[in-house]
Amino acid sequence: MTYLELLAPAKNLECGIAAIDHGADAVYIGASRFGARAAVGNSVDDIRSLCQYAHPFGVKIYVTVNTILYDDEIEATRRLLLQLSEAGVDAILVQDMAVPQLMDGLPMALHASTQTDNRTAEKVAWLRSLGFSRAVLARELSADEIAEIHRQVPDIQLEVFVHGALCVSYSGQCYASQYCFGRSANRGECAQFCRMKFSLVDAEGRVVERDRYLLSLKDMNQSDHLQELIDAGATSFKIEGRLKDVSYVKNVTAAYSQRLNDIIRRHPDKYCRSSWGRCTYTFTPDLHRTFNRGYTNYFLHGRQLGIASFDTPKAIGEYVGTVKELRSDSFNVAGVTSFANGDGLCFISDERQLEGFRANRVAGNRIYPYRMPQGLKPGVRLYRNNDQEFERLLSRPSAERKVPLRMTLRATDDGFELLARVIFGDGSLSQMIGSATVAHPHQPARKPPHENIVRQLSKLGDTIYVCEGVDIPDEFNFFIPNSVLSDMRRQLFESEDLRVKSTSAAAYSIPEQSSPTRSLSLFPHPSSFLLNISNRLSASFYGAESPTAFELKGGSGPLMQCRHCIRFELGYCVRHGGQRPTWQEPLSLVLSDGRRFRLEFDCKNCQMNVYAQPR
Repeated sequence: MTYLELLAPAKNLECGIAAIDHGADAVYIGASRFGARAAVGNSVDDIRSLCQYAHPFGVKIYVTVNTILYDDEIEATRRLLLQLSEAGVDAILVQDMAVPQLMDGLPMALHASTQTDNRTAEKVAWLRSLGFSRAVLARELSADEIAEIHRQVPDIQLEVFVHGALCVSYSGQCYASQYCFGRSANRGECAQFCRMKFSLVDAEGRVVERDRYLLSLKDMNQSDHLQELIDAGATSFKIEGRLKDVSYVKNVTAAYSQRLNDIIRRHPDKYCRSSWGRCTYTFTPDLHRTFNRGYTNYFLHGRQLGIASFDTPKAIGEYVGTVKELRSDSFNVAGVTSFANGDGLCFISDERQLEGFRANRVAGNRIYPYRMPQGLKPGVRLYRNNDQEFERLLSRPSAERKVPLRMTLRATDDGFELLARVIFGDGSLSQMIGSATVAHPHQPARKPPHENIVRQLSKLGDTIYVCEGVDIPDEFNFFIPNSVLSDMRRQLFESEDLRVKSTSAAAYSIPEQSSPTRSLSLFPHPSSFLLNISNRLSASFYGAESPTAFELKGGSGPLMQCRHCIRFELGYCVRHGGQRPTWQEPLSLVLSDGRRFRLEFDCKNCQMNVYAQPR
């Protein structure tokens, strides 16, 4: 049986609880410091509360300690890791190799963050040799490349991103934000250099593209390709979005949870979810009605056109129809979409600019903006990037998660025993979670007792459980007072056995390495990581004499290493059937303030590198 995990983001406790309620098998969240999203830190107390809410469902909590560390932060990190362990955290996401040394003796699993640039089987095998139970793979990998990693390193969990924003550079290999703004992406402070507007200029100063978002990518959406990723060997499916609000978490988590459940229903003998519980929703999940820049499956099937969003780095949302007829104060839309007052709408103008406005009033398919937008004309494709009705649905309680269980009542020598088993999937799998016994005389029943017993034992009140049945032997014909049945039920759900199983990672079915080895080993390809050595512990680990981090000493290498290729996206990659360019290389990206960045097209590795170009 293969256990599948849907991993959802949480910027805070509220989002984490919402992710669990809407179908997450695991949640990743940042602590107060040292996470790759510095703007969304959380207290240890909130993380402890999230663990307590999660574990009765078999849901795991992972904490991001995935920035590079400075020497004066080592002891604070050590204390934080101890506190997280005591709070019940299941795993830590790691970039800096000082962290595994600081975790020595703590029971939390080690997950290699995508910040460690995990794109080869050699790298993943090396991580496994160090005791990492999971590698978060680079977003840029194809299904075939993931499958090859799994073939070569089958004894490590592979986590893949399936939804959300895309970094244009391989994660952990981007220094543009640090170089331009003194804000390190490896320290959780990315200034989103890749979402800025550039002109593309050739070696002779000719402008190839003017004022476009040439490094901005669409958002990933693999919802139609989960089976391919499962077949490739991935078992954890990660939603990006620790900066996103709770409505995004609810909608996207629910959508992917339903997709995974559909796969399991088709193959109940092969797959099972890694946590417990069934979710019911008050809304229909729809990935097009939540924040997105347009969708792409990125490099899942290899290099393809259309992965970039050159016209805007902002959310464009769902396509809702074309503009049909304009009046001085309104227009109507050809299509079947229903609109609401306050909807946010947008379109791409003739100047390739995103123009947005709000619907002040709606009458059927006629929209009255507060002010008619310039550039709107018949035939323009219209998008909705803020759906008021959908947001209203998600602002209210929108899901309930209950753990189905089945009870068994049987007679003992001096009374009765009540057992409870959690039900997985279609019911073909179950796991014992608790028992209760009571001493009581065996009194023959005057009338069949089964119906009353089932009715009394099924009253689970405000617990997270729902009873799907009570198994009673056919020959069972004893009278049991309702008060005794209630006592057994209460004893069952207050039992130490059930409490431990509900709050301990040891109860989970998905395998983890419980005691990773924290051995030192020289990295087989050190040149790809030396710029991220920022403290003495990490330097010692890699065999370096001293820290060499770009944040500390700068560097002459590329600021970005990208699988995205501007030349290919513009249709000028001859190797892939494009036309031969007329420009003179090297090409440069130029910001509005005149700063220039040279592009290197590494065709041998099918990679684009971005270098700083002093004025």
